[in-house]
Amino acid sequence: MTELHTDRSLLGAHMEAELTSQPEIWARAAEQARSEAQALLPADGQKIAVIGCGTSWFMAQSYAFLRESAGRGVTDTFAASEAFVDRGYDAVVAITRSGTTTEVLEILQRLQGSVPTVALVGDTGSPVADIAGSVIGLPYADEQSVVQTRFATSALVYLQTALGISVDSAISDAGAAVLEPIAPELMAAEQFTFLGRGWTVGLAHEAALKMREASQSWTESYPAMEYRHGPIAIAAPNRVTWLFGEEPHGLASDVANTGGLYIHRDAAPLAELVRAQKVALERARVLGLNPDQPRNLSRSVILDA
Repeated sequence: MTELHTDRSLLGAHMEAELTSQPEIWARAAEQARSEAQALLPADGQKIAVIGCGTSWFMAQSYAFLRESAGRGVTDTFAASEAFVDRGYDAVVAITRSGTTTEVLEILQRLQGSVPTVALVGDTGSPVADIAGSVIGLPYADEQSVVQTRFATSALVYLQTALGISVDSAISDAGAAVLEPIAPELMAAEQFTFLGRGWTVGLAHEAALKMREASQSWTESYPAMEYRHGPIAIAAPNRVTWLFGEEPHGLASDVANTGGLYIHRDAAPLAELVRAQKVALERARVLGLNPDQPRNLSRSVILDA
């Protein structure tokens, strides 16, 4: 039994190291943004699109809401595979950890010479660095695990800081989150639904993706105000509804009436995402799964020509 426990504790070793390093890496990303973001990101008032795939798309959703709601300009977001970027945008921003994702590269290549582009990337030696008009490199946030944690959140921290949003509470709360033990009911739960409002809808989608990728758990995600328009039908005992950010009136009692577990903490939403990442990792280990090499996934999606 001891040998089995030791073996399982090694599963997701890269994910664990990358997950727990986030408070330190976020501080570095915020400092970098303060020194360079104004010169590299689209100017205030410009109409922009933000693209990405998977995790990067969800971070793009969060940034788009924050930028537009801050009055910095119209900001749309698209999955790179479904992007409509021929709409008179002043610039297009791409988020890509690997810098090799086919759909992102295709869009940036198509826009060369016609629309200014900016790429936030982990691997600064990747093809995107030669295609994008401007490059924001976050090599210290790059990762070895297939399941992303710190690059995506660090990219969002960079973008938040560029908007003048303080990330101090997120860094502090995340430092606590990586040390907290996981409640037994979260390890045993049959199903998770993650909810968000405004900019945290992207975080909810990302939390659900992490749980699916790492532990193959049944997870869903929605804007919080949409949850009672149907999805709450699956809430039940031994199932979790986990809210990031602002709480809609009456949601807690409505979930309580289903017998499900409702989670809403007074903590920075990004730190709550770290907690969800940690739950995903530990659930994977219990099941003998390795989130560094999850089933059917690769670090970057590179499609055949």
